Amino acid sequence: MKLYSGPLSLFTAKVRIALAEKQLAYERIEVGWSLAERYEPHHPDVVALNPKRQVPVLVDGDVAVYDSTVILEYLEDRYPEPALYPRDAIARARCRQLEAAADELWFPPLWDLIEGAFYGAAGGARDTARVERGRAALDQRYGALDKELAGREYLCGAFSVADIGTFIMVNAATTLGAPLGDGHARVRDWLARARSRPTVRHEAEEMGAFAAKALAGARG
Repeated sequence: MKLYSGPLSLFTAKVRIALAEKQLAYERIEVGWSLAERYEPHHPDVVALNPKRQVPVLVDGDVAVYDSTVILEYLEDRYPEPALYPRDAIARARCRQLEAAADELWFPPLWDLIEGAFYGAAGGARDTARVERGRAALDQRYGALDKELAGREYLCGAFSVADIGTFIMVNAATTLGAPLGDGHARVRDWLARARSRPTVRHEAEEMGAFAAKALAGARG
């Protein structure tokens, strides 16, 4: 099994955690990335395997799968134990919606922070207005997540893809300057609970170290 991976790709990070949770061995193929050029030029294998020209791409024997959500579903179908989705159909649908929300509802305002703070700071032109817009939207997401976590240790009962996807976004957001507020105690506890898992902690620490090194290099 091979995974075409980006060092700071939040979507690839989801897949790496899932692979680690399922204890699946794989070859990690890191595509090129830099602050100046980002992912240009795209890795030729990724271009050939994914019409969107993006990581992650998972190759399992003769099968190539792209898009992090589809990859997570493929891994669950192909390697069902340990489970990262609930078995019950209704609970499973809710879990899928929460995982999709990480991509569709969390990532857009987070991208404002990535462009405005991370890439902006590296280029010496932090976009304060964009960062504030992202922070305001993320604060609303934190509030909704706090309500979602009422009475729950994890989002879907046991640790699941919903926790993986949401953790990746929340961890990045808090790191980039969108802190949790006083009214987000459940989110704070859940974040610590998820991070205590070795697979999650390793991913968060690895990505954090890579980002810090990249920024330090840009600042000289």
